[in-house]
Amino acid sequence: MRPYKSFLASEMEDYLQYRSKNLGYKTMPARYHLLKFDDYLRKTDAGWHSLTPSFFLGMRAGLTMEARGINAIFSSIRSFFRFLAGRGYVGHNPLRDIPRLKKNVVVPFVFSPDQIDLLLKSVSKNIRTTNGCFLTDLAIYMVVLVMARCGTRISEPIKLLRCNYRRDDATLYIERTKFGKDRIIPIPKKVVAEIENYLAVRQTLRPNDKNPYLFAGREERSLSGNTVRVAFDKAVSDMGLKQSRKVLGNVSFNRPTPHSLRHSFAVNTLNRIRKSGGSAQNALPILAAYLGHTDYICTSVYLRVSDAMSRKNLVDFCLWQRVNK
Repeated sequence: MRPYKSFLASEMEDYLQYRSKNLGYKTMPARYHLLKFDDYLRKTDAGWHSLTPSFFLGMRAGLTMEARGINAIFSSIRSFFRFLAGRGYVGHNPLRDIPRLKKNVVVPFVFSPDQIDLLLKSVSKNIRTTNGCFLTDLAIYMVVLVMARCGTRISEPIKLLRCNYRRDDATLYIERTKFGKDRIIPIPKKVVAEIENYLAVRQTLRPNDKNPYLFAGREERSLSGNTVRVAFDKAVSDMGLKQSRKVLGNVSFNRPTPHSLRHSFAVNTLNRIRKSGGSAQNALPILAAYLGHTDYICTSVYLRVSDAMSRKNLVDFCLWQRVNK
């Protein structure tokens, strides 16, 4: 990535080094966010005297992106100035009193149960039969299967070790999740059967395999998230569901991504509970624990998300309103 060139270039590099070495944070996306700030500093020929609240409000007004993107950039800049204030470069944080922009309402893409089945079939059909690709493609299919049937994040099945799978208990032990929590989740019998089939095929084709991961990449490495995303996107495209993110007014309709499988699992689970006469509200704490949420309040948002067909109707209605204004 290109270097910083404004009058704060060295301070930005010091800040990123501090975040990385002292706090253990990754340099991205803060480096990218500060590049936006660096560009604005050079464009306006700014100096220390320029760093007033109105200066930052002017920068914010010129950013042509959604509120969530602008908030992310300003969050990084705000943290940078806290660092500068702590080092004595500035007397106070000029962004302290600048409020966050109100974010759009986000409607996630939700696959219906039938679409989930079709997606898995599509991924399966794309498994190549050549010796160098078959096992890797089969492992990718298994990752998508676990995401779809168990509602995991994409990183969770990729990081699973062989010892994390317990056939006798029909469980997966998921370590070091997004919130630093470990959890054990029961998995459906059909998923167990598919894992057993995958392991049997892998043992046959790689009898001396020492790869520690449950769903193995090449050599002794794990699969990459990007590899799974490419396979997912191809399957979605084959199904005719490929679409871009739509922003209509203050509502953002997300495109289908691997994380949509997690949303779909939660929404479809709650729908099944409703259809069987149960209370979706009462099921939230259990579903939250299964998904690995720190607070079941986070899970409650799925109560407000309808199935994929209702979502499509809402998008179509919003488009109709826009066209007919």
